[in-house]
Amino acid sequence: MSTLSAAILLFMILDPLGNVPIFLSLLKQVPAERQRWVLARELLIALGVLFAFLWGGQYILAAMHLRQESVSIAGGIVLFLIGIRMIFPTPEGVFGETPEGEPFIVPMAIPLIAGPSGMAAVMLMSSSEPGRMGDFSLALFLAWLATAVILFSSTFLYRLLGRRVLTAVERLMGMLLVALSVQMFLDGVVAFLARGSVG
Repeated sequence: MSTLSAAILLFMILDPLGNVPIFLSLLKQVPAERQRWVLARELLIALGVLFAFLWGGQYILAAMHLRQESVSIAGGIVLFLIGIRMIFPTPEGVFGETPEGEPFIVPMAIPLIAGPSGMAAVMLMSSSEPGRMGDFSLALFLAWLATAVILFSSTFLYRLLGRRVLTAVERLMGMLLVALSVQMFLDGVVAFLARGSVG
């Protein structure tokens, strides 16, 4: 996986366009002068969490005695479920009901930006190719930066594109995530079977 393809994959998983309406709804309760500060804070928290899973992922897997194939299969299942909910959204949104008041960590930073699928993806990257941590760090930063730009422009994008276009884009990204999740799942199964046959 190249740095660019890793960045694109992470960008799709972070799903900033799909999060635009949710973020606008959450920030509506926040005073206008604090909205950008709150958004910047949540984005930085999410970036820190994702970097922690990227750099600590292989150690977490080792401590839990989880094999790479297990993470690949589990990550594929999580991605599949997120993709399905992006294609067929529920009234309460992709991640369920959200608490009242000013958002802090939940639900904006986690799980809307740094969700389980993103954490699983960066853990899988770090454990599969530990020698490319610099490339994956750059890919994660680029995906996060693009996400930050889109979310900071959420009001403008919502006025420009409208809810229907944003919903269509989210569903398209959901279809791509479903396809990627199936590939990730199959890669994990193939690797598991190959290791079993060797063993």
